[in-house]
Amino acid sequence: MLKRPNFGGPRTHLRASLHQSHSALAPSYCRRFREPLPGSLRPPTQTGRCFVLFCFFVAQLSDPEDPQTETKTSWPDAQSLDGSEETGGGAVASQSRESSGPLFRMHAPALLPPRTPSQTPEKKGWDPRRSGREAGPYRTRAPRSGWWPEGGDGAGLAETPKGAPGSPLQILAQECLRASGKMAARGLGRSLGRLLGSLSWRSGQPVRPLRGVSAPAAAAAQPGSYQAQIAQAAREPAAFWGQLARDMLVWDTPYHTVWDCDFSSGKIGWFLGGQLNVSVNCLDQHVRKSPESVALIWERDEPGTEVRITYRELLETTCRLANTLKRHGIRRGDRVAIYMPVSPLAVAAMLACARVGAVHTVVFAGFSAESLAGRINDAKCKVVITFNQGLRGGRVVELKKIVDEAVKHCPTIQHVLVAHRTDNKVHMGRLDIPLEQEMAKEDTVCAPESMSSEDMLFLLYTSGSTGTPKGLVHTQAGYLLYAAVTHRLVFDYRPGDVFGCVADIGWITGHSYVVYGPLCNGATTVLFESTPVYPDAGRYWETVQRLKINQFYGAPTAVRLLLKYGDSWVKKYDRSSLRTLGSVGEPINYEAWEWLHKVVGDCRCTLVDTWWQTETGGICIAPRPSEEGAEILPGMAMRPFYGIVPILMDEKGNVVEGGDVSGALCLSQAWPGMARTIYGDHQRFMEAYFKPYPGYYFTGDGAYRTKGGYYQITGRMDDVINISGHRLGTAEIEDSMASHPTVAETAVIGYPHDIKGEAAFAFIVLKDNAGDPDLVVKEVRSAVANKIAKYAVPDQILVVKRLPKTRSGKVMRRLLRKIITGRAQDLGDTTTLEDPHVIMEILKVYQKYKDKQTAAQ
Repeated sequence: MLKRPNFGGPRTHLRASLHQSHSALAPSYCRRFREPLPGSLRPPTQTGRCFVLFCFFVAQLSDPEDPQTETKTSWPDAQSLDGSEETGGGAVASQSRESSGPLFRMHAPALLPPRTPSQTPEKKGWDPRRSGREAGPYRTRAPRSGWWPEGGDGAGLAETPKGAPGSPLQILAQECLRASGKMAARGLGRSLGRLLGSLSWRSGQPVRPLRGVSAPAAAAAQPGSYQAQIAQAAREPAAFWGQLARDMLVWDTPYHTVWDCDFSSGKIGWFLGGQLNVSVNCLDQHVRKSPESVALIWERDEPGTEVRITYRELLETTCRLANTLKRHGIRRGDRVAIYMPVSPLAVAAMLACARVGAVHTVVFAGFSAESLAGRINDAKCKVVITFNQGLRGGRVVELKKIVDEAVKHCPTIQHVLVAHRTDNKVHMGRLDIPLEQEMAKEDTVCAPESMSSEDMLFLLYTSGSTGTPKGLVHTQAGYLLYAAVTHRLVFDYRPGDVFGCVADIGWITGHSYVVYGPLCNGATTVLFESTPVYPDAGRYWETVQRLKINQFYGAPTAVRLLLKYGDSWVKKYDRSSLRTLGSVGEPINYEAWEWLHKVVGDCRCTLVDTWWQTETGGICIAPRPSEEGAEILPGMAMRPFYGIVPILMDEKGNVVEGGDVSGALCLSQAWPGMARTIYGDHQRFMEAYFKPYPGYYFTGDGAYRTKGGYYQITGRMDDVINISGHRLGTAEIEDSMASHPTVAETAVIGYPHDIKGEAAFAFIVLKDNAGDPDLVVKEVRSAVANKIAKYAVPDQILVVKRLPKTRSGKVMRRLLRKIITGRAQDLGDTTTLEDPHVIMEILKVYQKYKDKQTAAQ
């Protein structure tokens, strides 16, 4: 006997002709959906069971040999992609908590106000022209195999015969069987072949040769194995990513072309013609299935005071904030700056921008007023969203004062929306609007904008070698899909897990693995507001124990810091919930890797050292996914993710083949999550990433490839240093120091640091009659802190008479780096050095500097 189907969970796709006849399949049977839900949701209607029974018999006829097995279809089931059981959701159920109130009152949560009749969406009849989300949990999809319109990459997929695994008849039957619970649930996990095993017969495109993919190895790989999947993703990206996009995302309008990319011109496009809304993918679809599942656990700065936010609460708050933005003039395509620490309201602000089609740019709340103003002006933002104050490590951060100073120099700013993290009052000027009061007036329903796949989702600024931060553009569908897939596969995310990424949302890690990736997967994600050593060095591990975190993702800088406090702070707490540990931001050294694996993970947790960048949008190289039980080598990223095809280049631009070799790390094929351009400066985008090695994406990093084909990142190859996981251009620091009236020249280099991984060492040349050098150094430090951030202040500043330069006037920073790292006896080629005597001068000054430091200790 068939079970009563739950149609809220499966990701159903039916042909257009079936939409009108069987639209009753859309709603869920979930009894708690008696009242209309917020956002764009609609109340359910009853479903005819006879249609499900009909589909059951159709499946029997279309596949008489094995009517109920899943092995003959590549389409994933509800659990594997929705992250849900029969009740749906995938996030942990809402538990009793200290605070469960509106997100727009961060310092004093209270219960959400009841819905008023005016806030209840009017029930409307189903219209096939409307987006799928407006018809309940029924998602519009890109056409399946055999239904593609002519043209585009998807058009190459051939029509399948009746009864074949991808025929419309059997797909319909399988979808209905899956909805009725007859198909066993399977996660994506490492066995992506279960999802993609039949892609090869779908693509009518010829297999093309591709650098970075070993043809013999691919041919020898077993079908469905990791190696076979890697080869297939590289050789048939349209089939690979096209299917994932159809099954993992909610579409308003199907796309007609999977990808259209050309590295020679910097053109990158994915899922062209498709339309969707990111906030619907991150919120609405999960609220339909399990509204009281926990979306966010806000680990506040105050120890032990977490706040749990359900998907329903997050959607309602997002809609209120979205309506507030619209009321204050924000429209589709407008830019909004978010200057907030990690908090539920900051997440809601990001999603609210996505809901109305605005472009958000989150600025790390540790940046100075000048840095904030520079980013606001470059993006031409109309609104800034901030808090009155922030809390971090027990200290108060005056966020509103910093914003006030910044907007004095930002003519495009029309409003500053001010929320309250503390009860302290702040000055409110003519531009300032109290955010909580405005949100309280707004409806909890906000119709989402339907956005094209390649519309901008957000700008995120990162440092470059020119000294001017660059606003990298990430778009809608490709970025969201890549963040969601990598989150699920790299970390072995499973329904019900609590995912703990302790990154700040001001960085790309926070965007991809605190917000968009986990929420798209229906996960429970942790927002960590504090520091690893507040109130003591056990903060991370006490949080793991209390929240029962399953995946922990942090920076090697924090690991190295905590390592020095000893093992006792770790072993004091129960970490048995942990299953996966991850490092991000910089290469992790062997000692830190061993400590994280043995002490924190008790030698039982999978440890993934991930390599990626702001530009890549998501993880590109990591030990997982892989073959089941495959080895993991300490301190090594190892394996490329699906669709990532790395190659190494030598100094002459030739591809370096084989193993046990090093070179410049490039990627030879586009992937959905990559940045599309630098905002307002595509030429700079081309010069930075595609001109150094024509036809390839240049990462800026060097890498070593082992004999086994694994990759180890060796560090930056340009003038960008990585301080505590934060990339910072040396030119940006140099410009800040050169602004001092007595500084004539500067040169900043990176050097190894026990805690930070890399630190800045500055050489400065003073003008004549500069006065006391020690006073100048102190003022220069202050200038860097004010213009950039405190973390950017060089650890060491050395005053010298002159800098080593070539005859053309270029500073030879590699010589300075060798001097301070103790390799002055191996300077290499110095034939282009204008005056070799400058090296001895700097060595003498540096030796005196070290002697002085030693004496002071």
